[in-house]
Amino acid sequence: MREDFIHFIWRQVRFDLRSLTTTTGDTISIQDFGQHNTNAGPDFSGGQVRIAGFQWAGNVEMHVNAGDWYAHGHETDPAYENVILHVVYEEDRPVYRSDGGRIPCLELKGRIPKDIIKTYWRLQNNEDWIPCNNQLHLVDEPSRRDWLDQLSRQRLNNRSRHFSTRMEHTHRDWEEAFYQSLARALGGRVNADAMDMLARSIPLRSMLKHKHSLLQLEALLFGQSGLIPSFEEGEEAYVTLLRREYQLLRAKHGLRPLPIAAWRYLRLRPNNFPTIRIAQLASMLHRTGQLFGKALAAADAKELQNMFEVKLSNYWRTHYRFGKEVKAGERRLGVSSIRSILINTIAPALVAYADQRGDDRFRDRAVDILQSLPAEDNAVLRRWSKLGYAAENAADSQALLELKTNYCDAARCTDCAIGCQLLSRPYNAEEEGPLLTLNEEASVYSLMGC
Repeated sequence: MREDFIHFIWRQVRFDLRSLTTTTGDTISIQDFGQHNTNAGPDFSGGQVRIAGFQWAGNVEMHVNAGDWYAHGHETDPAYENVILHVVYEEDRPVYRSDGGRIPCLELKGRIPKDIIKTYWRLQNNEDWIPCNNQLHLVDEPSRRDWLDQLSRQRLNNRSRHFSTRMEHTHRDWEEAFYQSLARALGGRVNADAMDMLARSIPLRSMLKHKHSLLQLEALLFGQSGLIPSFEEGEEAYVTLLRREYQLLRAKHGLRPLPIAAWRYLRLRPNNFPTIRIAQLASMLHRTGQLFGKALAAADAKELQNMFEVKLSNYWRTHYRFGKEVKAGERRLGVSSIRSILINTIAPALVAYADQRGDDRFRDRAVDILQSLPAEDNAVLRRWSKLGYAAENAADSQALLELKTNYCDAARCTDCAIGCQLLSRPYNAEEEGPLLTLNEEASVYSLMGC
């Protein structure tokens, strides 16, 4: 059993309220269960209880075992001095305040319905792809739709907070923060960190001083990446020119290049090689330096996609890497890559901007972008589809990724609307899956206090 289960039982009032007493025999009457606190400090704030005829108002703290109070170091934390009630599954030891007074304790063991404990045990003790793999079909469509909408907004808000953090690091420069975020997105999963470091190694304001020369932009980025090869006899004129330009610009801007070991090519398609992505970033800056301003002005997702339809310089139309000529091609960003940038970079940036400016039009635009784009396609989403949860658009696919990553993988069933609905249903062994083994039944009965 985990502490979040106790939170669920308290939050949903899913325990026997008759004849409540503390573990020392004082009567308890609960007037207000309080507000769930997801930040640091006691679990519920603003609770109101009457104990032995005295009215108390303050915080409620919860643990599986009462001794966890000391295991978590609450006895030395002033934030817990105002705890009026300690709610536990089992009191294995009394708990005291710093002044020596014993904190009233409510023990829930024996008060939680058996159906809930059985369902919870099932959710927490299986090796399926998701905890409710066999019960997912029991959730009604309106609840599922509402929860996916919440998860989509939640994921978008989380991503926007990441962008806001980057904003603080760039001294609230929107264009700089967006330039760095875009570079990271261009790196994909394999080279995201390296592209991020590259963008941070040379400020956008320095890049924009050379906006009108694509060669100089490429020299700055490739030079900083450390990817320009050492001099060789008979090397291509472009490489020689690029190295010379970088040497001059490096001295001018006081730059220090990244180590070449930062970059990865293994198992990447040539169009996703870091050299191609760097050349694409240079072309974007050459075409328009104010990338975030252009994103703000775009009317819809189609116009945003056009931002990334850039052509590379002649050298990179016949190369994927330095010195290795191949068949000529445009080397454009793929449709899926552009959509990924819209989903993971532009939409969160718009939400951050909406929050900063207090203008919900940009938040609405971000939501519209997700709803107008096709659903993403990856192994996780294909598994969801097999379970009957097929994403209709990018907002749905983002919601399902959030659900799998931050709820299912962490077994946070009591924080999930789907899990809460399943826990609220009467237990049905035929619906829930195979019968429990004798050892499993013994574990469940132990949780019930039998």
